[in-house]
Amino acid sequence: MSVLPAFPFPTDHALRPSSRLTEARTGHAPVRVQPGYGDPAWLVTRYEDARFVLSSPAFGRDHERAGIPPDRIARVTPLHVASGTFAEQDPPEHTRLRRFVYRTFTPRRVEDLRPGTQRIADRLVDDMIEQGPPLDLFEWFGLILPVEVICDLLGVPSSDRTRFTDWSDDLLNYAGTAERATASVEAMNAYLGELAAHRRRHPTDDLIGALVSARVEGDNLTDDEVNNLVRILLGAGHETTASQIPNFIFLLLDGGGYARLSAEPELVPTAVEELLRYVPLITQGTFARFVLEDVEVGGTLLHPGDQVLVEPAAANRDPAAFDDPETLDLARKDNPHLAFGHGLHRCVGAALARMELQIALATLTGRLPGLRLARPADQVPWHIDRFVRRPKELQVTW
Repeated sequence: MSVLPAFPFPTDHALRPSSRLTEARTGHAPVRVQPGYGDPAWLVTRYEDARFVLSSPAFGRDHERAGIPPDRIARVTPLHVASGTFAEQDPPEHTRLRRFVYRTFTPRRVEDLRPGTQRIADRLVDDMIEQGPPLDLFEWFGLILPVEVICDLLGVPSSDRTRFTDWSDDLLNYAGTAERATASVEAMNAYLGELAAHRRRHPTDDLIGALVSARVEGDNLTDDEVNNLVRILLGAGHETTASQIPNFIFLLLDGGGYARLSAEPELVPTAVEELLRYVPLITQGTFARFVLEDVEVGGTLLHPGDQVLVEPAAANRDPAAFDDPETLDLARKDNPHLAFGHGLHRCVGAALARMELQIALATLTGRLPGLRLARPADQVPWHIDRFVRRPKELQVTW
């Protein structure tokens, strides 16, 4: 029996997909791989195949429904990141919980956060200017903006916000161990449980207050369900955005796009979408889908019990879906990227992340048009683990 290629594949550039992914997409996709944890899986890298797997009812996210034990779930992290959340559920339970999200976490609620987010961004730039260059953009801006926004959304007191940053880092980055991540989940759930109980006694108009008081067709959420929904939003609304802000700024400064956005601020919305397509945030594919019935993907017949990993970074550079996909085109119009997924499990925090990234880019390019890297691009140190990638620090000057 031949040895399956180990997954994730090695990469020679922090913000470029591995060349092995390109080989997989242009070869006989999908390909069989052995992830770092769990059973072997089929790796899907083509755009149309990815959309199909993410939206077809032939694939599920509930490992119990698929008859797959937790320790056999194909994954790239030691702890199953989505464990206990509605991200690993299928209809009808997933549909039930998603209704509560749509009822409470509305586009209007996100837009209501825009003025406050702009005030936070402006305050952070004020602090940067007062401090003076050089400074670490990640520490002074990228890390603070999203955690303050998500805590404003949830109604978390200012004094507790550092705890949320630490919990999110432990859960998603795995700088330590699976035991440390599990302990952080337990601590966060205990904290959120107390917060939810307080909201039940003293209603508020923040998101946790809305979740604990919401009723949909006579149904309401348990405290555990509120906790798990908040965990998903925390990952989408803090950790990913905190990483993408310095990623985006690095690419823009290194490639000349920053000066263009400073001169053409109307391009910021399309630039955000293009950077979401172009930058592979998650190190490699994660969140396995489980085959529930015989189904063909890319000419390969899959069977119940098989597992599939979808790789958006490869799909987002598929020339069958995007013109000149290896070029970062800040004015790209037709851009149906998969950075937020697709189908039933599309990221619930997509609107929040978009809003934050738009404000971050518009504020920095508008107020600091002379921003530049304080050290050569090839000397920027990178944090690349089994889940996210970003600069360890991004020293800038102006």
